[in-house]
Amino acid sequence: MAEHIIRLQGVTKEFDTKGGKVVALKDIDLDIERGDSYGIIGLSGAGKSTLVRTINLLEEPTEGKVIFDGNLLTGLKNKDLNLHRRKISMIFQQFNLLMQRDAIGNICFPMEIAGVPKAEAVKKAKELLKVVDLEDRAHSYPSQLSGGQKQRVAIARALASDPEVILCDEATSALDPKTTRSILKLLRQINEERGITLVVITHEMGVIKQLCNKVAVIEGGRIVERGDVQDVFARPKTKAARKLFFPDSEDSELPETRTAVRNRLRLVFDEETAYKPIISNMILATGEPVNLLYANMDALLDEQRGQMVIALSDNKEAAEKQKAYLIKEGVEFTEIEEDSDYYDYPLHGFREEESE
Repeated sequence: MAEHIIRLQGVTKEFDTKGGKVVALKDIDLDIERGDSYGIIGLSGAGKSTLVRTINLLEEPTEGKVIFDGNLLTGLKNKDLNLHRRKISMIFQQFNLLMQRDAIGNICFPMEIAGVPKAEAVKKAKELLKVVDLEDRAHSYPSQLSGGQKQRVAIARALASDPEVILCDEATSALDPKTTRSILKLLRQINEERGITLVVITHEMGVIKQLCNKVAVIEGGRIVERGDVQDVFARPKTKAARKLFFPDSEDSELPETRTAVRNRLRLVFDEETAYKPIISNMILATGEPVNLLYANMDALLDEQRGQMVIALSDNKEAAEKQKAYLIKEGVEFTEIEEDSDYYDYPLHGFREEESE
C-alpha cells in the first residue's frame, strides 16, 4: 500500500480583510504519496498558493489538520514545527536568492542555519552545483546569472537540507519556454533519481503535462477534481478541468459559424491510437467525409496524447456509422451540442460529475 507523506484533512483558511472575511480554502482533503510529482493547478485567485503554504504551515489553517510523514503539524510550537520543516524545501517564482551572496554562498545558507560545519557545507554545495549543472558559476552573484541559472541555484539550495518534499510555487512562471523545459527536466530527474516528492503549484497545464504524474484542480478554494494526469486528460469530469486541459478549443481561430456546425465531436487519442490514421481510415471505411476543426498533440511525461475536434456527416445514419467506427477503434470522444463550447461535455461513455 502506498505511503502518504502529506495529508490535508478538512483544511479551511480564512483571511480577515477590510471588506470582510475571505475564504481562500474551503474543506480541502488531499493525500500525496511519497515519490509523487503532484500538480495543483488553478486559475489566478483559485487558492493554490495559499494551499501550498499550508503544507509547511507558512499559513496556519483556520480549520483542519496538516499531517507530514505521519506527524500532525497543526498545533505544534515553532521549535518542533521547524524540525519537520527542514524536510520540506521550497522554490519560488522569483527565486528568492540572497543578492549579496554568490551561488555557493546561497546554497550554503540553509546548512549554516542548521549548524553544518562550513567546510562540510561548502563541499556539499559544490556537489549540488554539479547536480544542477552550474559548476562553473559557483562564485557568480545573482545579478550575474540568467533567470534559469538563478532557479538552478534555488533548486540546489532546496536540496541542501536533504528534503523529503520540495514545494514548487510557480517555479517556472518567470522563465522563457526553452528554459522552462530545462528546469522541468531537472525537477523530474530529481524526483525520479532521488525519490523526492514534488508538489507543483502552477496555472500552466504544460507544466503539469511535462512534470507531474498526479493532479488536483482547484477552483474557488475547493479541489473540484483529482487523479492521475493521464486519466484527467482523457476523462475530465468537471468543466474547470476541461477548461484547463483543453484551453485551445476555446481560443482557437475557428470559423465564426463554429457554433452552428452540427455533429461535432471532441476526440482524445491515447498512446496506442495517437499515431494511427484513424480519421483517414474512418473516411475510407464509411465513405463519408469529415470536417477537421481543431487538432493538437500533447506529451504527458513520456507518452503522447492527442485531441481533435471534428464535424461528422450531416446524414444521421452516416454519422452513427462514423461514431461506431471510432468506438470500435478505441477512440474516446465527446459529443458536442450545437450551441456549446468544446469543453462543455465529458467523453463518450463516462458520466459527468461536477465535484467529488
